[in-house]
Amino acid sequence: MDLAEKIIESTKEIFSTMVMMDVAVAGPALKESGILHDTITGMIGLAGTHKGVLAIHIPNPVAMAITSSFLGMDVDEINDDVRDAVGELANMLGGNVKTILSQNGRDIDLSLPSTIAGHEYGFQAACDVDMIILPFKIENGEFLVELQLEK
Repeated sequence: MDLAEKIIESTKEIFSTMVMMDVAVAGPALKESGILHDTITGMIGLAGTHKGVLAIHIPNPVAMAITSSFLGMDVDEINDDVRDAVGELANMLGGNVKTILSQNGRDIDLSLPSTIAGHEYGFQAACDVDMIILPFKIENGEFLVELQLEK
C-alpha cells in the first residue's frame, strides 16, 4: 500500500467535496517541512498500535482563501474561523489516515485537532519517525500535508 498515494487521494477528495476547491500535487514529496513562515498548522495526534501526527501546514493567505471557500464567506485575517477550519481539515485528513491504517488491522485513536500559527517556526519529530511530506497547490498558493509515524 502506498500511503503517500492514499493521502493524495484523501486530500483531493476532502478539498473537492468539503472546501469546493481543486487541489493538485505541487511536486515530489519533501524530506522536511523546514522553517514555516507566516503559516498556520492544523495537527491531529494518532495513538494506539501506531503513534504519530498528521499535520497540514498552510501559509496565512492560502488558509484565508481556503476558509473563505469552506465557510462561504470572506475572511481577511487569521481568526478563530481560520483556526477552526484548519483544525477541521486536519481532523478530516486524520480520520482518513486512521481508516487507511486501520484497514491493515491497526487500532488507532485520534486526538482532538489543534492549531499553531506563527511568523516563523519549525515542525519537527520528537523521535525516530517515518515522514511523508506532500506539497499541494490550489489557485491561491501551496500548502503541505505531513504524516509522521513512529517506526
